[in-house]
Amino acid sequence: MGKVSSKVFNLEGKSVGKVKLPEVFHTTFRPDMIKRAVVSIQSHRIQPQGRDVMAGKHTVAESWGVNLGMSRVPRLKGIRIAAFAPGTVGGRAAHPPVSEKKIAKKITKKEKRFALLSAIAATGLKENVEARGHIVDDVPDFPLVVTEDLQSVKKAKELKAALINLGVWPDIYRVKESIKVRAGKGKMRGRRKKQAVGPLIVINLNDGIVEAANNLPGVDVAYVKNLNAEFLAPGTHPGRLTVWTRDSIMELRTFTGGD
Repeated sequence: MGKVSSKVFNLEGKSVGKVKLPEVFHTTFRPDMIKRAVVSIQSHRIQPQGRDVMAGKHTVAESWGVNLGMSRVPRLKGIRIAAFAPGTVGGRAAHPPVSEKKIAKKITKKEKRFALLSAIAATGLKENVEARGHIVDDVPDFPLVVTEDLQSVKKAKELKAALINLGVWPDIYRVKESIKVRAGKGKMRGRRKKQAVGPLIVINLNDGIVEAANNLPGVDVAYVKNLNAEFLAPGTHPGRLTVWTRDSIMELRTFTGGD
């Protein structure tokens, strides 16, 4: 049996009480199920692609036959240049992708729900959060629960001050240090930079926090009712550093069932 209750902290980082944790935080940790759920979510974002059935075939090239001392690939008449066949300049692809390919990975509702509950439970264990690479030396408690005042923070500098008091800011600094420009042509394709994933703030009501967090690298804000396995385990790796507001913990009881 894990923790029954967790401390509640204000924006100054001081403990102002306790909150009873819902049963979801005692769910069995199943990283394999969490990975299946995240991969399923990611696969549904992939756009099917195919090729024009006539791609590389718009030519009158034909093989010249045998006994000519050259390969029998199709060639353009009179100029000996190979065409049409796979491996030739401008030729067709040997095994092109087809739009009919089934990319989406499906899982049952029961598996999806269990993966979500397990991912939520993983955020309440320091060893899981630390193993994922987050810097948690100054985080006072797990799961980290904060008063509802956090939802009313409207400016990035105010949110930064609150996260410093709560011991979360070193992890955001880690994200800042991780920002790099991609090598090669990848930088020209809408994904010029790459960076690590930072803390997740789970709320029940937005009173300015979403806008305040926009300019903090790696920080995401999610409504408790919209949580999924990918929010809590980006890249299929469970144990994301998560800041819960007190009323989101209360809502979690009704959302997941049980106490």
